[in-house]
Amino acid sequence: MNPLLYIPWQPDEYLLRIGSGGVRWYGLCWAMGLAGGYLLMQWLYKRHKYPREKFEPLFLYVFVSIIIGARLGHCLFYEPDYYFSSFQHIIEIVLPIRYISGWEWKYVGLQGLASHGGVAGLLIGVWMYISRSGMKPWVVLDFFGLCSCITGAFIRLGNLMNSEIIGKVTDVPWAFIFYDVDTYPRHPGQLYEALAYTVFFFLIFAIYLKRPEKVGTGLYFGLCVSSVFIFRFFIEYTKEIQVAFEAGLPFDMGQLLSLPLIAFGLYSVFRSRGKIEPESKI
Repeated sequence: MNPLLYIPWQPDEYLLRIGSGGVRWYGLCWAMGLAGGYLLMQWLYKRHKYPREKFEPLFLYVFVSIIIGARLGHCLFYEPDYYFSSFQHIIEIVLPIRYISGWEWKYVGLQGLASHGGVAGLLIGVWMYISRSGMKPWVVLDFFGLCSCITGAFIRLGNLMNSEIIGKVTDVPWAFIFYDVDTYPRHPGQLYEALAYTVFFFLIFAIYLKRPEKVGTGLYFGLCVSSVFIFRFFIEYTKEIQVAFEAGLPFDMGQLLSLPLIAFGLYSVFRSRGKIEPESKI
């Protein structure tokens, strides 16, 4: 394979270096995705005339629950043998470090976040928020359905900048050569997902602008979850397996974890049929 025919990819993991550390592209993409979701969510609360005090605690619940869920999801679903093999590795679950030998360690940042775990964490955080705020559950879930795709797109761009979650070897003309991994042209699966989630965001938001009264019926949450994870299920066929044990499975872990979310999303769309959110706000 002639490497000149494909897209070379080896960006610096840091946007800005400060001493031995700095601002990583991955962290910046996460921050931009969460900030975009935050601003859009704030706009939705205001547009639907929910008081500011109902919105203010939401971000803390969501931010903490997504990070914890995504981190635990990666450790439990993808690398349990590593993270639960010693006390030092258990510490790595919660601290941004990697042990080298004994108690010698280095700072590596928070690496290893699973989107399925993040969704599970999000649902737990939303449940805690709803139980304290008195907001209607399906209103909050629909708001997240309108915001989440754009956040997911930025997170996948972060994966692209990290040259992680790479695709299988291919000869398509838009293949990337991830030089931090090897010299084979591969599907840019992260880019596929980022583009798809961006398209889903605009399509769902266009439907919302025509039918804002459907907020609270589950329609927008269902459209978001089902479209994202149906796409995720099929795009996995272009990706390399992330851990060795997936090689013996009929479906990889990402596909298996997508199935219940697809079912939940389709149920949400189905239950929204013929429903309109009443004027009552809480």
